Amino acid sequence: MEHPIADEVLAIAAFEISKGNQWMAYNQSLYFIDKSDVYFFSNQEEAVQFSNDNISDYDSYKVLQVRSIKDILEKIPYGHLLERNLGIDPDRNGLYNKDGNAFTDALIDHFETKQLSLFNKQLNTNFMNQENLKYLMDNIKYMGFGDKLNTELEQKMQEGKTDFQLTASVEFNKKSFVAALNFRKSDSTDMYFFNNYHASLEKSNGEKVDHTFYLNKGKGVTAKEAFNLLDGRAVHKDLITKDGNEYKAWLQLDFENKTDKGFEVKQFHENYGYDLKAAVEKFAVAELKEPDKEKALMASLQKGNVQSVTIEKDGESHKIFMEANPQYKNVTLYDSNMKMVAKESIGQYQSGVEKGAKAVKEEMADDKKKDLKQGQKPDDKKQEKKIDKSLLPKKREGKSKGLGVS
Repeated sequence: MEHPIADEVLAIAAFEISKGNQWMAYNQSLYFIDKSDVYFFSNQEEAVQFSNDNISDYDSYKVLQVRSIKDILEKIPYGHLLERNLGIDPDRNGLYNKDGNAFTDALIDHFETKQLSLFNKQLNTNFMNQENLKYLMDNIKYMGFGDKLNTELEQKMQEGKTDFQLTASVEFNKKSFVAALNFRKSDSTDMYFFNNYHASLEKSNGEKVDHTFYLNKGKGVTAKEAFNLLDGRAVHKDLITKDGNEYKAWLQLDFENKTDKGFEVKQFHENYGYDLKAAVEKFAVAELKEPDKEKALMASLQKGNVQSVTIEKDGESHKIFMEANPQYKNVTLYDSNMKMVAKESIGQYQSGVEKGAKAVKEEMADDKKKDLKQGQKPDDKKQEKKIDKSLLPKKREGKSKGLGVS
């Protein structure tokens, strides 16, 4: 009937009890009770039903109502038989004598209460540390660094240092992207937080650029977005002011202005007037015809990706690449070999409506030039008349009749 209980079981029990799940089913056919051998339920019926449904040659579940860790330690036999087998008689010590006086009874209660308080505190600490670890693992994964750092993260947290750093290396578009993730322990608790990461990228031309990206409540620029920013593109993000107000803006690194944290960050807010969809619609992009593909295209461009699109031209489909360019309120195009499409060649990819409007505009401009060339301005005619008149001899004018004398 003896059952050593794993510390993890007690940590789980404390959490479940706090949620109101006070009915516990444990596998009494096992000697050592581990976390996989206990289940918690909100009512007795569910616990009993589970126990009846899981009876086998190796499993036999017993149901208990537990309101505290103390209940578990008292209701699951643990350690008493072991003490007797070792010849330890608790009655040999006067403090534990069953016939002791009120002072010894009070002293025993004091020690037991103090030990239980310390034990519960340790359980809560262990549970919170596990929750902290899980949160940071999820945070790292959400930020795009995967789960390869989980083992090292747990080891660093167990060391208990004030701060520590983990290094992640990822390859995007055949370019090496390295980030140093910085963690720091709270000044008031044992909780660790993922505050920022310093990312560096080696570009195709051999140039190395780096920048520090900060997180706000576990959110911020992801690894892929950081790569795109360091590679020179813009990223659209939901941001929060110091006053807690939310807003949206395009971010882009200003490589001309270096700071101690990397580079100045240019922001193009919604009031700047950049309409990504309108910029894309200027071109005959096939993905715009299907809502799902259009949505995926816009999301990819907002993350700063160079996105492949299909251009329909002369009844044929052609693959090109596109990226958002909020500063100039347009999109940048690249051909199938990732060479930037020259400004004079962009017209071949534009949609029929855009090309038609452009053609009309150019035709009107040509007609205006032609009219100006063929005709004469009214001011020019006046000037010509004035010049001609000045070359003629002046006539004397008078009221009397007769011949004028020149």
